[in-house]
Amino acid sequence: MSFVHLHTHSEYSLLDGACRIEDLLAACREYKMPALAVTDHGNLFCAVNFYFAAQKAGVRPIIGYEAYVAPGDRRQRRGSPQELAHLTILARNTTGYKNLMKLATAAYLEGFYYKPRIDYELLEQHADGLIILSGCTKSEIARRLLAGDHEGAEKVAKRLMDMVGPEHFFIELQRHGLEEEEAYIREAVLLARRLGVGLVATNDVHYVRKEDAEAQDVLLCINTGKSLDDPNRMRLPTQEFYFKSPQEMEALFYDLPEAVRNTVKIAEMCHAEIETGSYHLPRYHSEDGTDNITLFQHLCLEGARRRYPDFDSRDDIKQRLKHEMETIRKMGFVGYFLVVWDFVQFARRNGIPVGPGRGSAAGSLVAYCLGITDIDPMRYGLLFERFLNPSRISMPDIDIDFSPAGRERVIEYVRRRYGEKSVAHIITFGTLQSRAAVRDVGRVLEVPLPQVDALAKRIPQGLSLKKALEMDAELRRLTEDPTYAKLFEISMRLEGLCRHASTHAAGVVIADKPLTEYCPLQKIDNTITTQYAMEAIEKIGLMKMDFLGLVTLDVISHCCESLRREGIEVRLDDLNDKKTYALLGRGDTKGVFQLESEGMRALLARIKPSRFEDLIDILALYRPGPLGSGMVETYIRRRNGEEPVEFLHPA
Repeated sequence: MSFVHLHTHSEYSLLDGACRIEDLLAACREYKMPALAVTDHGNLFCAVNFYFAAQKAGVRPIIGYEAYVAPGDRRQRRGSPQELAHLTILARNTTGYKNLMKLATAAYLEGFYYKPRIDYELLEQHADGLIILSGCTKSEIARRLLAGDHEGAEKVAKRLMDMVGPEHFFIELQRHGLEEEEAYIREAVLLARRLGVGLVATNDVHYVRKEDAEAQDVLLCINTGKSLDDPNRMRLPTQEFYFKSPQEMEALFYDLPEAVRNTVKIAEMCHAEIETGSYHLPRYHSEDGTDNITLFQHLCLEGARRRYPDFDSRDDIKQRLKHEMETIRKMGFVGYFLVVWDFVQFARRNGIPVGPGRGSAAGSLVAYCLGITDIDPMRYGLLFERFLNPSRISMPDIDIDFSPAGRERVIEYVRRRYGEKSVAHIITFGTLQSRAAVRDVGRVLEVPLPQVDALAKRIPQGLSLKKALEMDAELRRLTEDPTYAKLFEISMRLEGLCRHASTHAAGVVIADKPLTEYCPLQKIDNTITTQYAMEAIEKIGLMKMDFLGLVTLDVISHCCESLRREGIEVRLDDLNDKKTYALLGRGDTKGVFQLESEGMRALLARIKPSRFEDLIDILALYRPGPLGSGMVETYIRRRNGEEPVEFLHPA
C-alpha cells in the first residue's frame, strides 16, 4: 500500500510551518511517494515554486489550500480567530486551480478579519474542479460532531458534498495522539457511512522530521512573541505533526485501511496545470485605432529623426533600428514597449522627473528613440543583445526611475489606463537571516539579551550561520557551551525560513486580463499585491515593471527650480563642464548619487576624470571583483602612461 500527504504546511504558512519545499520533495523521493499536496494556511504563496520544483523532482504536485471559514458572512467583521473553521481544499484540475486563486484572493480582499476568510457562499460559487476534505478537528464538521450536534454536522457535510459531488468530498481523519481525535473519528466514520462518502487519512504536517518539533515550537514562539517556557503560549499538542512515512500512516490507520488507500486515489484525480510558455502582456490601445505594429514603427522612426537630425543619411543607425524593431516584433514585445512608452510619456507630460535609464535597457536604440531612455547606445557602443536576445527568450526588463513624489501618480495612471483589476504591486518575502535567527531564537530561549547581541554581532552581515562557524573558531567553541548549544542548533534549523510578507519596493505587475486569471492577490496595509513573488510572476508570463523612486531626481528638480527662480538657466545635457570635472577630481562628491561613498571619493581623486567616459570606467571599476583583483591599480598606471596597454585580442 502507498500513501500521499494531502495536508502539508510549508514555510509559507508563515512562522507556523517549518517545511522547506526542497526538504518535503526529498522526503517524498525517500519514501517513494508519487505525489504531494501543499495546503498552506489561507494562502497560495508557494504554489508556482512548489509546482515546478515537484515536477522537476518527479513528484506530482497537488495545489491545495487550508481555508479559514468565517462563522457567517465573510464580509462581516465579527467573531474571534478561534471561531474560524478549517477546511482542506485541493485543485483537481486547472479549473479548480483557477477557482482556488479566486477563493484565496477573495479571502484577503473581502473576508480578511484577523485571518483571510472565505464562507460557504463563496465556496459554492467557485467549487468547480475542487476536491474538499472535511478538515482537521478545527473544522466545522469536527466541532459539531464533538459537541454532539450530529444533525448540524451532517447538514454541513451534505452542503459541501453537493458543491463538488460525493466522489470529490471526503471525511478527513487525523491521528496525532489526541483523545479528541479518537472521539471525532468514531463519529466521523459513522457520518461517512451514512452519506456514502470516502474517508481519507492525513497528517497535519508542520515540519519534516520528528526531531524538528522543537525548532517548529520555537518558530511558533517567534510568531506569537512568547518564550518557550510560557505555559499559556500557543503550541502543537504533540510531536506527531511531521512528514510520516507510508508505513507509519498505515500503522496509524490499521483499522481504516481505505482511508490510507484513498490518499492515492485522490492524488490520481488531481492534474491541475500551471501554464507557462506564453506571455499575458497588457494591450495598448491607441486613441485613433492605429494597430500596434504600425504605431510602434511610426514612433520609432519619428523618435530616431528627433534624436538624430542626420538619421536619413546614417545607414548604421537605420540598420540597427531596423534590426531591433524586427527582433521586438518577432518576439512579440511590441505591446510591451508601447505600454512603457505610454506611462513614461505620461510622466514627462505631467512634469514628473524621469531617470535617463539604467541596466541593460540602456543598450536599446528603440528605447532611446521612444524616449524611454535618454542614453545614446550608438555613442557609447552599448549592445542591444544584452537587453533582448532571440536566442535567450525572456521578458524584457526595463527598470525606470521616477521621483518618489511622482511615482505613485504614474502607478495610478497605469491602474486607470489598463484596469484596476489588471494591475497590482508584487509581494516579497523576508526571511530569517542568520543574525535575526540568532536574536529571535535567543529571545524565545530567554538567553540574556547582551549575550545574544554579542553572538549576533560576531556573524558577518549577509553570511550564513554555517559559514560564520567555519570562519570563526571562537564562535564554533561557543556551540559546545551548554548555554548556547540549543540556540545555535535551533537557529541553524530555522535560518532562511520565510518570516513575513511585504510589498516589493518597486515591482508592479500589469496583465491583459484581471490578475486573478493568472495569480491570487492579497492586501498588505491597504496595498493590493500578488500572492506570488517576482520569480513566480515572471515564470507564468506576467509583465513585471520596476517603478523605482529615486530621491536624487527630486533633488535635481528642486535645485533646478531654485536656480531658475534666481534667473539662472540650467543645462543638464552639458557633459563637458570643466568646473564639474574639477569638483569630481577633488572627490568633493558627498550627496552625489553613486559617487558619495568614502572609497568612491578616494578613487575619483586618484583618477581625476576629465570626460564622461572616465565616469563610466570609474563606476565599472568600483565593484568587488575589480577592486579585489588589482585591476584598479592597473587601470590607473595605464591611464597615467606608467604601463603599456595590452589587449587580449587584436579585435
